[in-house]
Amino acid sequence: MVKHVILWQLKDELSDSERAEVKAGIKAGLESLQGKIPGLADIKVETDPLASSNADVMLDSLFEDEEALKGYAVHPEHVAVADGRVRPYTKTRICMDFKV
Repeated sequence: MVKHVILWQLKDELSDSERAEVKAGIKAGLESLQGKIPGLADIKVETDPLASSNADVMLDSLFEDEEALKGYAVHPEHVAVADGRVRPYTKTRICMDFKV
């Protein structure tokens, strides 16, 4: 199994209401991929960090193997969510993939 964890910071120019809307959209979009992408075993998005955090959104996902993770990266449904709901609103992205 392979864990795929991403932390994002949202763009500074977003208002509080826009930030809330963007977070909800990222969560709904990514979590909707469950059951649609081969090898994706689990996917969760956290959008309510504590004040001590320096990230706004976290993706915590689990894949059957590295090949499944590679397939996810280019899967059209994932690309649509990333291009429509994530990339336009984020300024930084940190990723860590590891075997579990």
